[in-house]
Amino acid sequence: MSTLVQSSTTSVELTLRSGAEERLHRAERPQPPLETDEVMQASLVSDSQVPDGGYGWVVITACGVLTWWFGGTSYSWGIFQAALVKEGVSNASTLAFVGSLATAFISFLGIINARLVRLFGTRVCAVLGVLFLGTSEILSGFTVKSIGGLFVTAGALMGMGISLCFMVVSVIPAQYFKSKRGIANGIVYAGGGLGGTVISFIIDALIQSTGVAWTFRAIGLLTLATGIPAALLIKERIPIPKAAIVEWQLFRDARFTLLFLTGAIATFPLFVPPFFLPLYTDSLGMKSSVGAGVVAAFNFSSALGRLMCGFFSDFLGPLNTLFLSLLLCAVSMLVLWPVSSSVGPLIAFVIINGVSNGGFFSTMPTVVGNVFGSARVSVAMGMMVTGWAGGYLLGAPIAGYILDASGGEEGGIKAYRPAIFYAGSLAFTSAVLSAASRLKTEMSLKKKL
Repeated sequence: MSTLVQSSTTSVELTLRSGAEERLHRAERPQPPLETDEVMQASLVSDSQVPDGGYGWVVITACGVLTWWFGGTSYSWGIFQAALVKEGVSNASTLAFVGSLATAFISFLGIINARLVRLFGTRVCAVLGVLFLGTSEILSGFTVKSIGGLFVTAGALMGMGISLCFMVVSVIPAQYFKSKRGIANGIVYAGGGLGGTVISFIIDALIQSTGVAWTFRAIGLLTLATGIPAALLIKERIPIPKAAIVEWQLFRDARFTLLFLTGAIATFPLFVPPFFLPLYTDSLGMKSSVGAGVVAAFNFSSALGRLMCGFFSDFLGPLNTLFLSLLLCAVSMLVLWPVSSSVGPLIAFVIINGVSNGGFFSTMPTVVGNVFGSARVSVAMGMMVTGWAGGYLLGAPIAGYILDASGGEEGGIKAYRPAIFYAGSLAFTSAVLSAASRLKTEMSLKKKL
């Protein structure tokens, strides 16, 4: 009997030891490089079958309508902000937090939304996103006298809609396009710039004629009336493959880590110009219509930049294009904006910065899809945009607090320069990181990457 017990114990010990050794062996076993893993192979197969057109153009157009509203409204927040400052609702730095909170939800819910897109599909998520957008704007019309209420409606609820729509339009183009993926993403994100151009003038005109409250409501109703039909046209070409919520192995690739840091830093300065240009023109003694016009010019330039960077992503390579757009963004902030004391230099800054600013958003999904595989674009983008949370939430408000410390809106354009240099230096840092990612991928500058 004792012999049987001893034999059984020994057998169990050997089994446990064998299992532990196998787990250790698996842990020590090197992971396959991203270029040869199963997801990358699935991406290559999927990319070989994409139509590069067909119904894809309908999907791209529908995504452009969604971007028109969630991107255009986000970039027009500065006009609402200036009007609310004049009405004494709160100061610029606090109101900037409302606008930045909305865009920060792209990061807060990035991984969750990537999961929702895989579970329920792009069409359902697009419709839900539009419903959140329109409803939040209508409700904002009833909270214009309450900064707390605006944080809930124009901040959190709006952010839920923005984040869902953003994930949908970031994921779906890769299913329909390969050789034209850059220009497809460029068209999608150009919708946000064009939307911002038109919406800027609409918001300013409605504020002057009907007031801030009814302006919010009108924008919300327009969003629902046009956004829901567009969302219903969006569908996947093939089911989005199941995958882990987070692929931690991506961080073992230095290119992904560098791109993650690039986006995390680049998002700090990107919303500073559109949020503060209306206040900046006020400091120059210009009318509110001039501020709206400047924001509209910025958004139109952003639309052109998104289209141009989409084209250059296919022609020069997305990594090269990303670096050039971030470098141009930094130079425009550090060189042009600080000396823009009249309309001429200010317009030059707005055009150059708008073009480069828009390029970041249209280029990043193309970079992720091309470098890490179209089959994992939802996971990789979900991880990537999560790192943008700090920049989205704090980038513009930090600029606002720097402005307050330097004299505020009454301090003239000199009070804006410390905030401008803060934004420009971060843009330059992100350009350096993107260059490092490009060189890590391929040292030869002649390659189209």
